[in-house]
Amino acid sequence: MSSKKGSLSINSENIFPIIKKWLYSDHDIFLREVVSNGCDAITKLKKLEMIGEYSYPEGHKDSIQIIVNPEAKTMKIIDTGLGMTADEVEEYITQIAFSGATAFLEKYKDKTNKDDIIGHFGLGFYSVFMVADEVQIDTLSYQEGAAPVHWECDGGYDYTIGDGTKTSVGTEITLLLNEESLAFANEYRAREVLEKYCSFMPVEIFLSKENAPQEYETIEESELKEDDIIAERIHEEAKTEEKEDENGNKETVEISPAKDKVKINKRPVSISDPHPLWTKHPNECTEDEYKDFYRKVFMDYKEPLFWIHLNMDYPFNLKGILYFPKINTEYDSIEGTIKLYNNQVFIADNIKEVIPEFLMLLKGVIDCPDLPLNVSRSALQNDGFVKKIADYISKKVADKLSGMCKTDRETYEKYWDDISPFIKYGCLKDEKFSGRMMDYILYKDINNKYLTLSELKPAKDENADASADNASAEETVDFDESHDVVTEDTDGKEDADKEPEKTILHYVTDEIQQSQYINMFKDAGLDAVILKHNIDTAFISHVERKHEDLKFERIDADVTDSIKEEASEEELKDTTAALTELFRKAVGKDKLEVKVEKLKNADISSMMVLSEESRRMQDMMKMYNMYGMDPSMMGSNETLILNANNQLVKYIFENKEGDNVSMMCEQLYDLAMLAHKQLAPDEMTRFIARSNKIMMLLAK
Repeated sequence: MSSKKGSLSINSENIFPIIKKWLYSDHDIFLREVVSNGCDAITKLKKLEMIGEYSYPEGHKDSIQIIVNPEAKTMKIIDTGLGMTADEVEEYITQIAFSGATAFLEKYKDKTNKDDIIGHFGLGFYSVFMVADEVQIDTLSYQEGAAPVHWECDGGYDYTIGDGTKTSVGTEITLLLNEESLAFANEYRAREVLEKYCSFMPVEIFLSKENAPQEYETIEESELKEDDIIAERIHEEAKTEEKEDENGNKETVEISPAKDKVKINKRPVSISDPHPLWTKHPNECTEDEYKDFYRKVFMDYKEPLFWIHLNMDYPFNLKGILYFPKINTEYDSIEGTIKLYNNQVFIADNIKEVIPEFLMLLKGVIDCPDLPLNVSRSALQNDGFVKKIADYISKKVADKLSGMCKTDRETYEKYWDDISPFIKYGCLKDEKFSGRMMDYILYKDINNKYLTLSELKPAKDENADASADNASAEETVDFDESHDVVTEDTDGKEDADKEPEKTILHYVTDEIQQSQYINMFKDAGLDAVILKHNIDTAFISHVERKHEDLKFERIDADVTDSIKEEASEEELKDTTAALTELFRKAVGKDKLEVKVEKLKNADISSMMVLSEESRRMQDMMKMYNMYGMDPSMMGSNETLILNANNQLVKYIFENKEGDNVSMMCEQLYDLAMLAHKQLAPDEMTRFIARSNKIMMLLAK
């Protein structure tokens, strides 16, 4: 074939600069595109060989070679695929198939996401012009009698095509890199890009530096392979050592036998693992393999808790492994990484259309060959299909977790503290996932037992739902012996419009801060659950919406009937009035709410309670960064509880005009506040000074 010149089939002078500049947001993706094309060519030739339309030459081995040359500023990508004829080069390389370049430009000129530009066209090969001033192709088709072809283009609109010199089937692409892209001719930079995008492509990929000195390795002769190139044969004599036997006689003992070794050209190591773990059936994978794969892919040397191996062929092809990493405090980062692959070609991290948002907290790989991608492979098409994939992944995770809870409760409980943020977040973000998982949410109680909601909730009276009109005003609902729950008493009036009585589930957010309340609950035989992760505030509201008969209340939201003696308001009326006036004056808060109760534990002098509604409002304000607002806008909802059975409270009441009574009131107020929340710095300073003063009084 004689040499021929032509022009690329582009109808606008503006289109090519756009392709070069905006084909992809990350220029390094060009290497993924070209290597992927090589993989496709090798796969197609393999299929032709399988159906008898082609026979590999003796000694053939599928591979892609990447050869960099920093001195010549070049990169070569060589594949052993099916190659191209001159006509195919003209068709696939020189024609960019679209109609109306002007309309194309008009349509996309205002796009902010330039990746969208190539969504409708076969422009993958042209990504090389982002990094190259000139591109050369040498190719030889597998077809009988095919002639080698040479094609080159300098990044303008003209190309040259003619006879080539390639002697083996496949394609060799040579890139003459532009000044901005010379880093890609560096072996280390090229390896970095290949490891990012091509680590699991289905063909072995080898990287080398052109004209680099030959490297060698020495192996035992028995380990030689057919394709090893021997540089030198080495004979190692046996090693001996002189030793004394038990009779004191010296003898020579062989400690290492003679060995024949060979020095060979260093074997190339493939960058790609063509058979990654996710492509195997779960029954073929060992625990160590799963852990090794996790370490290799995510460079995380903390062992994952467990994993879910996805393996689906119908109605779409999807494989993958999702790992639950160990996260045990709210301060740890829970940002995960889900790597998305298409036929073992890396697409991107955490594509939200495919991976449900809550699962992005995990680490893992998803490979879905059926993903409808545009050419840039970074944008998805066919939203309905993609959503089905996301729903499937969510369902498989829920199935795994619920199955573990039902069949291996002990292991599930062991992992619960670490995995609960993932599961609760999933329930908040995905209604279907919530429906599948709500029965398998565990709540750790103050006795360190793990219980589901059904195990926490009291059993309903069989006749409870018969009729609201027949419900007894005095009817109470109790936990079993180990999980008593306190419910609010009705006032005895029958009111059809009244909301149904709710079961109160008490919870703890800080086991140290709220230890006084926890001890009172334990003494009274009551239970509470521990909800201390920052996601729990939103989660309990979610549970309450799903279970209208439930109400969560923090352990210090009120004083329950079970920890106090019965006493009428009239009985404590005078005491309450006197102590309210005294404490308001002492602490300088004229709106302070004070309530006097007869607590069963006489050692407790004072407590601070805050209604659940007020606390949630404060949490919401913090969440939306509104906490700088004047707290007085919300009013004072904290209530100081004073124990009428406590000797110190009695002393204050009986000695209202005493010299140190005001100081005692301040101290009781701060002690109550300390068990409720942290004191402000100036409050803590005054508390410490006052404590020292009180101790000095005792020392006199």
